[in-house]
Amino acid sequence: MNLSFRNRIALHYMIATAAIMAVAFTAVYFVVQGTVYQNLDNDLSFEAEKHTGEIKIVGDSVKIKNKKGWEQREHREVQVNPVFIQILNKDGKFMDKSPNLKEQALTFNPQQNYGGHFNETLNGKAIRQVQVPIEKNGKIKGFILAAMSMEASKMVLLNLRNVLIVSYLLLLVGLYFISRYLAGRGIIPVKVITETTKRITKNNLNERVILPQNKDELYELSSGINQLLQRIENAIERERQFTSDASHELRTPLATLKGTLEVLIRKPRERAEYEDKIKFSLAEIDRITATLEQLLFLARLDANPKTADQSLVSLPTVIDEILSRHKKSISQKKLTIDSYNDLTLESLVPQYYTNLILDNIIGNAIKYSKDATTIHIGVILQDSKVVCKVQDEGIGIKKEDLNNLFNHFFRSDALNHKSILGSGLGLSIAKKAADAINAEINIESEYGVGTTITIKFNDFLKNYLTV
Repeated sequence: MNLSFRNRIALHYMIATAAIMAVAFTAVYFVVQGTVYQNLDNDLSFEAEKHTGEIKIVGDSVKIKNKKGWEQREHREVQVNPVFIQILNKDGKFMDKSPNLKEQALTFNPQQNYGGHFNETLNGKAIRQVQVPIEKNGKIKGFILAAMSMEASKMVLLNLRNVLIVSYLLLLVGLYFISRYLAGRGIIPVKVITETTKRITKNNLNERVILPQNKDELYELSSGINQLLQRIENAIERERQFTSDASHELRTPLATLKGTLEVLIRKPRERAEYEDKIKFSLAEIDRITATLEQLLFLARLDANPKTADQSLVSLPTVIDEILSRHKKSISQKKLTIDSYNDLTLESLVPQYYTNLILDNIIGNAIKYSKDATTIHIGVILQDSKVVCKVQDEGIGIKKEDLNNLFNHFFRSDALNHKSILGSGLGLSIAKKAADAINAEINIESEYGVGTTITIKFNDFLKNYLTV
């Protein structure tokens, strides 16, 4: 059955309520039926006991004492619901009966010897009957049968049943439309979500679903959709950023490479000139390759910031490995490395991300240091957190450039330092890696004097400080 979501909700609600109503109406019917029968049975038992006192026993004969007075009383009284009385001996043979029975007789049921109530018919009419044993000296001398008409009671029960059935059907119809209306009201937030998502396109990802006031399942659904949209927007933004960065950074070296090769093929040249131009072209290709690798690396960090190897290693060990890799550059610039460790605990850090952070920061310190100066690299404990400081005596950074250092391709005062090669992506990579492990990077610098970069390893490291 292909029903809309709204109609399915209404149908399921109606079925559940219909089952409850069916049980309730059935219970009402049987409670009323039981009450009617209970009242009839109480009246019959009372009449049977009352008329037992008007009976005389002579030997095996059982008779009504004052039958003429009984007849006169019936003529004087208006009996709305007359009681029929019949007397039988102990063998069930007819002895006497009330005048209102006339030519009719009540049926004796041997299975109901001890006062049980049961249904019978009299002259084609339904009656409720009871038969009570008549005892004398502990012996049964006969039976008194009492009966009352059930026609009125049956009519009441029949009318009640019809009313309940008709009411049940009408309530079901009304319930369906009411539940359908309520279901329509209930799914309004879903319609709003649907309309909002239909409006969202690749060029309009900043729109979000309005969150309901009540923090229920629809609130969680809306919040989940908004989070999904945010992830999609971030992914597309990373794609745009990568495309923009790549085109921005590769356009110049590619144009330079193309121009060099075009000049090279215009006329025959000396071997040395060919080798010089080819070496220059290869250097440009290496620079393009390095830039692309860094851009792809940044894209991976943006997409999956915490999927890399989280193995731990001692922080001084990471610093020693990085200094070893830059040993040639340190030697060429005649730099002095002042390394110190004030920790009494073994400082464990995530090897992969810490290596990315410090390799770029220490590499920059070496690159921008003046010849024959000192680089200070220290590990200390500050406010129960492991802190690494890298301080150089280099060219420094202008104050107005400090807020832009983590932007892609940004290089402070690059035109005045063309001899220092770089793409401006190192600190961007360091910042992404720091964010992945909840670390903080702070930069202080004085132009012409030097730069101090502080890396504070935050919550991630608290779980890994061991004695």
